[in-house]
Formats: sequence, structure tokens, C-alpha cells
Amino acid sequence: MALVIQGRCIDVKDGICTTSCPVDCIYEGERMFYIHPTECIECGMCESICPVDAIRYEDELDPENAIFARINREVFINEAGEMEEPGGWSRAMAPRPDHPDLPAAPRLVMQATRRRIG
Repeated sequence: MALVIQGRCIDVKDGICTTSCPVDCIYEGERMFYIHPTECIECGMCESICPVDAIRYEDELDPENAIFARINREVFINEAGEMEEPGGWSRAMAPRPDHPDLPAAPRLVMQATRRRIG
């Protein structure tokens, strides 16, 4: 299971996670960072250093945050429906366009949490 960046990263983008990643699988988006699911070696360095506690292993996500696993995966799927393999992020790269569901994600998480809590 790859690591997943959740909603706490939205509009924060501290970026310290990118410096800890030994394989450069964390890519900058317009409003948050994304972990490439097939490039991630699951070392956990990014999770341990994230200042906003936004990174989790996919199988450890709360059910209401599962949307971020899908978002982190789908942001790397191209128009042909294939997973892009950029080969590692660098600061010289332009930010990736954010996933179209990103603006609604925090609201959806909040609604799912309310349903779960009752």
C-alpha cells in the first residue's frame, strides 16, 4: 500500500515531505502534494516528517478519508486512462493540475465523518 496525502495538506504545501523522500515520488500540485502510487517504496519517511500530519498508509486511512487515496492515484492517470510514470519529481517541474474532485473533498470528508459519528 502506498502512502497517501490527505486534506490537511490542501493550501498548506509545506513541502518538507519532498526533501525526505528517497525516490522523489511526491509531486507538487496546485493546492497540495500527491504521492505517486507506483513510485512510492513505502518507507514512511514523509509520514514521519509531515508537520500537519497529512500522510498515512492507504490501509490506515479513516473510511471518510478514502477519497484521498483515489485522488492521489487518479491525479497521475492521463487522458488515455493510463498511469503516467514521470520518473521522479524535482522542484524545476511545474505543479501538476489538481484533481477535479479536490475542491469538494474536505466537505465530503466532513459529511462522511458526521454520518459515521451520528
